[in-house]
Amino acid sequence: MSRLARTAGLTDVQQEILSTVRDFVDKEIIPVATGLEHRDEYPQQIVDGLKELGLFGLMIPEEYGGLGESLLTYALCVEEIARGWMSVSGIINTHFIVAYMLKQHGTQEQKDHFLPRMAAGDVRGAFSMSEPGLGSDVSAITSKAVKDGGEYVLNGQKMWLTNGGTSSLVAVLVRSDEGHPEGTAPHKSMTTFLVEKEPGFGEVRPGLTIPGKIDKMGYKGVDTTELIMDDLRIPADRVLGGVTGRGFYQMMDGVEVGRVNVAARGCGVAQRAFELGVRYAQQRHTFGKPIAQHQAVQFKLAEMATKVEAAHAMMVNAARKKDSGERNDLEAGMAKYLASEYCKEVVEDAFRIHGGYGFSKEYEIERLYREAPMLLIGEGTAEIQKMIIGRRLLEEYRFQG
Repeated sequence: MSRLARTAGLTDVQQEILSTVRDFVDKEIIPVATGLEHRDEYPQQIVDGLKELGLFGLMIPEEYGGLGESLLTYALCVEEIARGWMSVSGIINTHFIVAYMLKQHGTQEQKDHFLPRMAAGDVRGAFSMSEPGLGSDVSAITSKAVKDGGEYVLNGQKMWLTNGGTSSLVAVLVRSDEGHPEGTAPHKSMTTFLVEKEPGFGEVRPGLTIPGKIDKMGYKGVDTTELIMDDLRIPADRVLGGVTGRGFYQMMDGVEVGRVNVAARGCGVAQRAFELGVRYAQQRHTFGKPIAQHQAVQFKLAEMATKVEAAHAMMVNAARKKDSGERNDLEAGMAKYLASEYCKEVVEDAFRIHGGYGFSKEYEIERLYREAPMLLIGEGTAEIQKMIIGRRLLEEYRFQG
């Protein structure tokens, strides 16, 4: 049987990269993922292995020491990694969103300073938009930057930073009214700051505190944190792109990459759930035969496989659209929405196939069952994706009456 979710038209280099990543996942991630997840332990050995493979520089241009690969290659690698353990894909995702934002919007000095070290994995990235009372309403950001000579003073509290503790560079979105008169649209008075810090928890630089890990239902191992700024002083040359007021657009560009990534994660988790379900269905016997021979189970397997294929195709389409230089918010929104919803459904069907054993922590499907819900809210809820999709459709199909 051919493997699900194959991608047509890949180059020899892309196929070699994916084969290497797939082997790494099978040998180094899957055997240890459930144990690490149950202990909520950071997968340092796995991360070191990804660093040796050069994956932290996958999309960073060769001139900065990276591999210079496409978003499609990156998304397919994320799909493979999430198939092993979704938390590991989160570690590299936030890193790449920051690297992408630097590549697309940074000044030459900022690129020269950060990208080579990010490509080597010596600087790990995280990005921060959300706040405690914010949710999906980015325009309601209250964290603020005030100009003071050659510096900015930042105050506020941010939430849901993936890699908040282990990162050494955080792209932080705050409100900056300097140069923007009262009444300016909220999205035009936001600025992204590049905040360097020491990895760890507590006060990681003067005025910046990472309180500790947030205890979560799933998505464990990777550190998810708050970030508190109390008169945090940042040099003016650490404004992303060197100009204030562009932060919202910079972040949204990065989030489009992030939505393709979340879609890829959903595809990977769904693939693993299908693998577990189809294997268990052939091992488990009831009424004198493997449950895979019962029509009801075959129907489930057919539906699961079809959803895996459909989600993968939409994710690949969204990545290729972004790589072409075209606007891809419609395709990324559709891919993220479909892949996350289908992932939840495929995981639940695999859970049902396992019966009572699916409820046991001894079985891998139990972990996937707790991980899948995060994809429903990460990088924008299903409702936000539907809003994006609906608005773009109305632009494309505007009725001329």
